[in-house]
Amino acid sequence: MCQKKVYLARLVRWPIQLLIALLLFTLPVKAQQMQVTDTDRTAIRSVIEQQLDALRRDDADGAFAFASPGIRTQFGTAKNFLAMVRASYQPVYRPRSVVFEDLTSVEGIPTQQVLLLSPDGEPVRALYLMEKQPDGIWKINGCYLVPIKGETI
Repeated sequence: MCQKKVYLARLVRWPIQLLIALLLFTLPVKAQQMQVTDTDRTAIRSVIEQQLDALRRDDADGAFAFASPGIRTQFGTAKNFLAMVRASYQPVYRPRSVVFEDLTSVEGIPTQQVLLLSPDGEPVRALYLMEKQPDGIWKINGCYLVPIKGETI
């Protein structure tokens, strides 16, 4: 009977300990990411503009340099990164036009919204997830394309 109580106590404590650990791990990160200054906003826009410019020139190394460490690890090389962008992100690879919208927060992550006109003339909204590095430099930690249907841009 005593072993059963100890087992149940451990079962109850384990999820609570996990939750506390997750909160302690993520709260400082989210708090840091939510404090975005005007200087940060300018830097974020500049990073995205420079990556778009590098992509327009097919400068794989230049475009890859603006990716976060996690993205760089995921793709391994600049060549792989550029191949992925060409294959799956045509509006980012060759936009007809680029319009920066508001910087917002998605689950505590600073996210720059950018309206793009794809090569075939379709409007799309790119959501750039940004990550501030320990040295204070902003890097792109992902990009999600959201089709725009029925909106006037």
